[in-house]
Parts: sequence; structure tokens; C-alpha cells
Amino acid sequence: MMMATMGGGWSRYLVLLLQLVVLLYSAPGGVWGQYVLGHGYAVRSISTSPDGKSIAAKLCLINASDKYGPDIQNLDLNVCPRFVLNNGSTSTRPIYGFTPNHLGKAAVGDVLRIKDKNLLSLRAPLFPTVSKNVKRNLFRYETPTRLRVKITDSDRPRWEVPQEIIPRGTQKPFIHGGRRLLGSSTAPPPEGGKFSVPDSDLVFTYTTNPFYFFITRRSSTETLFDTRTGTNNDPDGSVAGLVFKDQFLSISTSLPAGSSSIYGLGEHTLRSFRLGGNDYLTLTMWNEDIGSSAVGLNLYGTHPFYVDLRAPSGKAHGVLLLNSNGMDVIYRPSQITYKIDGGILDFYFFAGDSPAAVVQQYTELIGRPAPMPYWSFGTDLTSLLPFFLTFWNLFILTEHVCTSGFHQCRYGYKNVEDLEGVVDGYAKAGIPLEVMWTDIDYMDQFRDFTVDPVNFPLNKMKSFTDRLHQNGQKYVLIVDPGINVHQDYKSYVRGLEADIYIKRNGQPYLAQVWPGPVNFPDFMNPASLPYWQREIQEFHDIIPFDGLWIDMNEVSNFCSGTSCKLPANGPCPRPGQQTQCCLICDNSNMTIYDNPPYKINAGGSRRPLGERTLSASTEHYGNVLEYNAHGLYGLTEARATKMALANVTQKRPFVLSRSTFVGSGVHTAHWTGDNSASWDDLAFSISGMLNFGLFGVPMVGSDICGFNGQTNEELCNRWIQLGAFYPFSRNHATITSRRQELYLWETVTESAKKALGLRYKLLPYYYTLMYQAHLTGSPIARPLFYSFADDINTHGIDKQFLIGKGLMVSPILRQGQSSVDAYFPAGTWFDMFDLNTSLSVPSGRTITLDAPLEKINVHVRAGSVLPMQEVAATTAEARKTPFTLLVALGNGEGAEGELFLDDGEQVEMGGAGNGWTFMQFHAVMQGNAVKLSSQVQNGDYALGQKLPIETVVVVGLKPRSQSKELILTVNGNPVDVSKVKVAMEGKGDNGVAVINGLCVLVGQNFELTMQMA
Repeated sequence: MMMATMGGGWSRYLVLLLQLVVLLYSAPGGVWGQYVLGHGYAVRSISTSPDGKSIAAKLCLINASDKYGPDIQNLDLNVCPRFVLNNGSTSTRPIYGFTPNHLGKAAVGDVLRIKDKNLLSLRAPLFPTVSKNVKRNLFRYETPTRLRVKITDSDRPRWEVPQEIIPRGTQKPFIHGGRRLLGSSTAPPPEGGKFSVPDSDLVFTYTTNPFYFFITRRSSTETLFDTRTGTNNDPDGSVAGLVFKDQFLSISTSLPAGSSSIYGLGEHTLRSFRLGGNDYLTLTMWNEDIGSSAVGLNLYGTHPFYVDLRAPSGKAHGVLLLNSNGMDVIYRPSQITYKIDGGILDFYFFAGDSPAAVVQQYTELIGRPAPMPYWSFGTDLTSLLPFFLTFWNLFILTEHVCTSGFHQCRYGYKNVEDLEGVVDGYAKAGIPLEVMWTDIDYMDQFRDFTVDPVNFPLNKMKSFTDRLHQNGQKYVLIVDPGINVHQDYKSYVRGLEADIYIKRNGQPYLAQVWPGPVNFPDFMNPASLPYWQREIQEFHDIIPFDGLWIDMNEVSNFCSGTSCKLPANGPCPRPGQQTQCCLICDNSNMTIYDNPPYKINAGGSRRPLGERTLSASTEHYGNVLEYNAHGLYGLTEARATKMALANVTQKRPFVLSRSTFVGSGVHTAHWTGDNSASWDDLAFSISGMLNFGLFGVPMVGSDICGFNGQTNEELCNRWIQLGAFYPFSRNHATITSRRQELYLWETVTESAKKALGLRYKLLPYYYTLMYQAHLTGSPIARPLFYSFADDINTHGIDKQFLIGKGLMVSPILRQGQSSVDAYFPAGTWFDMFDLNTSLSVPSGRTITLDAPLEKINVHVRAGSVLPMQEVAATTAEARKTPFTLLVALGNGEGAEGELFLDDGEQVEMGGAGNGWTFMQFHAVMQGNAVKLSSQVQNGDYALGQKLPIETVVVVGLKPRSQSKELILTVNGNPVDVSKVKVAMEGKGDNGVAVINGLCVLVGQNFELTMQMA
């Protein structure tokens, strides 16, 4: 009895104790309150827009938590706010210049004023006035395939990525003349609600208390994004849904177990293209000068976008969080959690449902990739054997190796004579250059827009550039953003006079990079655009370079400090100590932006922001804090440089940028930065290339043979075999590395000739893929799942890739290997180096392929028509040579292909005017007849070039087939084919026909029929 009574008492005490624990745990500022990141929000009211495409809601905080600062009490969930001008008209401009995340509340007709005494007033007239009655929308179906969900502060405007920098299109205004067009607010349904529009596959569902939302497919009911998960095992503390503080935002989505493959969320070097497996990954986004060989760390760019590919359906969707503040994205196999230092939650969901559709929808929002000039694909050939001299040249391309031009660079070229020696070395080896590059060596004291008067004197530089141009070659120079602080440096003085430098406390912020003390141009300042163009124009007037390479633009800073000053004595930097900080820097005046309450995992350590970059409390034009806009610097510099080059050269600009953000592909190409000469980095380069294709930056590649460290013959051999097929193909190394020009090893030279030779023949195909990228956003280099999403075996492949739809590259990526295990999706595949050889794969399987040192395996899939051209001394001459169409049949399917032609350098690619031609090719096997036809758009341009299609090669025919009759019509009229020769060959199950001597002009509609016995 006594024991039972005692037990009952203990039970009551235990219940009371548990209640106390719960109270203490949930109480704001209680004993354990610091371990609760947030308790979530509840929906207070909701309304629907008149067009039925959006709803708006007010959220209120359920309970407060003080970790990482106080919660914001009231939230709006909104989309595309339109700000009303005094005359009642509307503007799509956001509030562009406020700090840090908020402004004072504006009255109707008032110019915005900042309430916080530490924040400066806005500058008129850039910013419109704001109606205090602007109603913000929970979400909107912007297109049938895109849904936007936006969450922000109800009471004070916050920083968001400006429309001026990333235009997101215009929206029907929700206010006009200060009057709200949204319906009256009502109490939400107790359990929440569901919303969709008839023509969209995306359905938005929400709960009321606490507020959660999730996105599903109407067609399958599959859940795509689900915030109901919460976070209970986070080291920072538990989260009940949404957390929204001034300097800490967090939200999570669950992932379906075992069926979700995630790609993207860059820029990082990871050991696999597909995130995760069972790994716990912290993917930090804070642009920083960290070499790309650093696995798992934040690198040069910010791309908070991912593609989610589901198994077994093969359906894909995409998610973008448009935010330029620092963030950690935590990936677990069951969950993705966002932790952000500020701004707003601005989500875009893309319905897909194929990977290609997702990327097209994504780039429709952020902007289509910029067209690249023809020469940037790095092609140029000397007078070697003609491409199709004989029948056997086609089938055994390795017996007639052809060389393709190349991009060559090195940090450490000593003088102009060194550059000339490199150009001569490539010519003697039969690997002529299309593009020669120079790093900062050419500069006078590492200052932009200058030349070293001793080692790179102006007269020799001009002669060198003229020689390149006479040879049909191009020249690209590096430009860093830091402008040396010195009164005798005209570029610095002009920038000071134009007042375009980034500031802190009203003065240009002093940093240090290669030339020593520098200020950084603020490319958010409209005045920086004419300044930057003038500097480029004046330099181009003396050295007519063809493109610009913008580096160090994260930005990189050799010092760390909220404020720095010049030393009182001695040079800065001292000789031989270029990368050591020589400024006197002070961190004692850190603000909450330099040292925020939540510290992202920048550099792999949770440290204050601003280490070896700009102080987070520096200010851009309009008082925009670097804290908010850090991720945008490389993008804004690329935009300014592209605009300047186009105006200066009146040609299609070529810009290569290290730092990138969402939408950078609209302005620039990208290379993956300072990699290392290692086998791991060779393999990593494929994932980096594929990620940037998804990010809308299709012109991408890695430094071939490796930038840092010491390469070797075998590694460089295998790297040029792979790198020949990068969209952007360049050899580059640092000053401490051994020389690694391709002609220095005989085996590397031979591999370069073969691999680059095939790339050269495929240049019309590559250039057409560039046109497709510019038109639709499709990458040039693609993961296998891009074409074969329904084959779940492709979802994890990152050691092979596609060029376009059906050209597959299977490289060697490990030392000492002489064979490669290549996965072949279902279909018939033909060896591009021996078209007699084919592989028929009824269902996907892995096949071991021979790959001796001189060979890379490249296969084309049945269903493709590839346009190809011949060998010539320069790209200009090569573009005048006859075309060959390679038609790959098989599997009972037809074949399709495309060809885009223009002059390769006009600013626009396609579009208005008649300076281009686009052709589509269709081939089909009907009984015993092969039919190949074309459809032409804007044919006059190509007809004016008088470019013939002379040869058609058809593979995938029945073995031992023989040509019986050939019929050709052009524009519906029969053409005499008596002089056309047809050669037939067969090997195994593959019959091949070479039809030679055609004289069909590119730009003509034709139909070619070959009847076979």
C-alpha cells in the first residue's frame, strides 16, 4: 500500500514536472527558450485577387523566440508588389536602396524616409513613392508552369533582389491610384485551404494554425515541396515551421524517401553531381575566393536553385529561392532546410515535368543565356588533310587526326616574346590557337587598363595583337575590379571624380588586391556604366582585344577589416609579398551586419562576414548594404562589361566571369575557377559543368590540365580528351606550376589533335546548341538524365555527359586506366571515331570500352542528325567549307537535327532581321527507302553565303544494303543526281552509306530519297 501510494504521488509530480518543462521550453526567453528557433505563424486573414490567380494573406506570430534576434510579428505573403507613383501610374521597380532589410513606413505620396537613425535617406528621383495600401499576395500563378510564393514583413519593406538587376517580367498591377484591387479580407478556413488555376499542374495547399504550405501536382497528386516537416534534430534548435527574424529566416521542405534526386544549389565542388545519398551537407552560399578544389566549401557563385528528379516516373520540377543574402542550405536525404541572413523568402516553383522543361521555365524567368561569338568555341585548323578525302576517312577518323584551335592562358608569361613563343609552339605542333589569353602579367604594376612598359610595351603588344588578327586569331585580356588607389593613375582619379566606388561611412572602402590598395567600382551605381565603358573604350583604342575576362569579383580582398587604412611607412605591398595584407585594418567597429547573430558556414567556419572580401557594412549606391547585395557583385560587373564591350566593338561581346549569381548567364560565360592538377579535379569538372548548365550558364568549362599544382603527361592527356568537349575549352595554369602547353608532350599533342579535331568537325553542331541555349535555355553539355529521365540508372551518372540530345562523351578519369565502364541508355549508339562500329542496347546497361592513352570514347545515338564541316586554316575559312550531314538511324525511329547560321559575331543571335538562317532536318526509314528532308527559316542569309551540303552519311542501315536509286528535289523541283556517288559499307549489324557529290545549298528546302535493294 505504501509503495503504491508513493508511486501515485510520484506520478503526479512527474506530470507537473513535464508541464513545467514544456512551459519553460516554449516560453520566449525562458530557461530553454534559446534552443527554440521558432514557433511558427498562423493565418489571420486571406483574400483572392479579382482575376482568381493569386491570394493574399496576413500571418501573425504564434509565440516568440529570442534566438538570433526577435521575431517579426506580422508577415505578408505576397507577389510582385507594384508601387504607385504620384500620378497614379505604376512602376515595376522595387524599393532599390534601403538598408539593411527595412525602411520606415511610407504614407501615400510621401518620398520614402528612413526611420532608423543609422540609415540614410533614399536618393530621388530613382525611387518611386509608395502607397501605404499596397496589398501583398500570398502566391500567384505567373504562368501555367510557374508559381511564386513570397513572404515578407507586413510593416516594413525589406531588401529583395532588384528588378533592375534581374528583371522578372511585368505583372498586372494589384493597385491603381492607391485603390486595392484585391477582394476584401476574410477569416481563413479553420483547417486551411487549397488553391489552383485550371491550366496549371501546380496546386497550392495551406494550413491555418500553424501556417504551413505544400505544393502538389494536380496530374499525379505528388507532393513537390512541403513545409509541414518542421526541424526537430537541428543543432541550432527545433523549428515549428516558418522562422522570420530581421537577420535570420528559416524554412524546410521534406523529401520523399528514396525517390528524390536533387541537383544544383551551387556553387560548390562536391564528390557527386547528385546531392547526397546519406550525406548531411551544409551548402553555404556566400561568394568567396576559395579554390574550386576545396570540396564542400562555398565558392565563387550563388545559385539557390535546384532540380528535383523523381523515380521511377522520371518527372522533374525546380525550386528557386531568389535571395542575395548569405545562406546555408542544409541537405539531408529526407529534408532541405534554408537558413538565411536576411532579405525575404521569394520562392519560384517550376512544374517541369521533364528536366528540359524545368530549365526552360527557369531561364524564362531569370533570362536566357547570352549568345557567344563563334570564335569563343575555340576552333581553328591549319592546312591538314581534307575531312572526307576518301570513304575510309569517315569511318576511321583516328587515321587522319585533325587539329582544332584552342584557348591558351597562363599566369606567369614573362613578356611579349614568351607569348609569341607559345603561339609559335602551337603552330609547329599542328595545334594552332584560336584565342590567346594573358593574365595580370601584362599590366603595369597590376593596374587595370595599363601595360607593363618593360615586359609588355605598348608597341610590341599592338604588333602581337595585330599578328593574331592577321592569322584569324583572337586575344582576350584579364581585368580585375579593384582600382589601384594612386593619384597618378587616371582610371582611379576618374572613378573618384565620378563618385562610383563602394563606400563605408561615406568614404571609398579601402581594400587590397594585386596592385596593392584598391577601391572597388560599385556596379549598382548607374554612373559606373559610363565610367567602365570609357575605361574599356580607351584601352581598346590602343590594344584591340576581342574579349574580357573578369576575375576576383566575389569580390576578393587580401585583407579583412571593417575599415582599413594605408600604413604610415614603407611600400604597400612589400616586394615579394603581393598577397599579404599590408593595410592597417580595424575590426573593433563591427556592426550587426559584419557579425550577424546567425553565422553562415562561410569558408567552413562560422565566422564573421567580410573575411577576405568587402566588409558587410559597406554601402552600394542608394545605401544598399553589402550584407544584402554581396552575391550580386559579379553579376553586375558582368552586365556592365557586356554592355560596354558591345558598345565599344559593335560586335557580340565575350565576357568570362569567375563570380556568378542567378541570371549571370544572360551576360557572361564562366569557368569553374582555381582547380588543381589532380585526378579528383578532373572528375569534379564534369559536375561543375553540368550544374552551370542547369543554372542557365551553358558556356562553361574548367582549366584544362589543372590550375594549381604540378600536372603530368598522363593527367594532361586525359584532361584534354575531356576538355575538348567542354563548351568553353581553355588550358590555364598558375605561375608556380610547370609549363603545360599541349605541345610539350608528344602523347598529349596527339590526343589533342584527335579530340579537338572531332570537336572542330562538330562546330556547327556546338554553335547550333548555343542558339538553342539562347532561345530556350537548354544547356550545351547535359547530364544523361536530361535525355533519358525515365531511365533511373541515369539519375546518378556524373562521369559521362551529353553534348546536345544524343552525343555522349565517356572519358577516362582515373590514373592508369585503359578502359572505361560506360553506361549506355537504351538505343543504338555509333562510335564517332569509327562509324562502322555500333552498339545496340535494348535496355540500358554498362559496357566496358577500350580507352588506350590516345583515345576518348564518343558515341552518337540513333535519332540524331549532326551538321559537320571541313578543315580550313581559320574559323573564317572553315565556315566557308562544304557541310556534311551525319544521319544516325536505328531502333525503327527517325532522326532529327538542326543547323543555325549567322556571321558568328553580330550582337544579336537570331531575332529580327535577315542575317541568319535556321534549318531543321528530318530523316526516316520507310520500307527500303531512306528519306531526308529540310525545313528552312530565313534562308536568304545562308543562300547568300553559297554554302553547299556536299555529303550525307547515313548509319544504322541494314547490313549488306545496296543503293538502288537516288532522288533529290530542291524547293520541290527534281535535281540531276547522275554525278552523285553512293558508297555502301557494312560491319556487324550496321550498314553505312556515304552519299557524296551533292550540291544542295544550305538555306534550300530539299528532300533526298535513297531507295535500297
